[in-house]
Amino acid sequence: MQNRQDHFAYCVQLFGGTTAFARRLRIDERAIRRFINGERPITDGLLADTAKALRELSAEATTAADQIAAGL
Repeated sequence: MQNRQDHFAYCVQLFGGTTAFARRLRIDERAIRRFINGERPITDGLLADTAKALRELSAEATTAADQIAAGL
């Protein structure tokens, strides 16, 4: 269980923290903190949504980097 919490917390940080992650996934910040602290279980669905959002963030970052490399 701790491994899942640690990994989820790491993913939240990849978004820039709880606030940015909450906005992206449209989840209350308090709920995210409860997931990280182990007060609420991290479901497979939440992890799937997190993975999808990470893929989208990665695609956005790649596009931005490509635009920079092309000189905007």
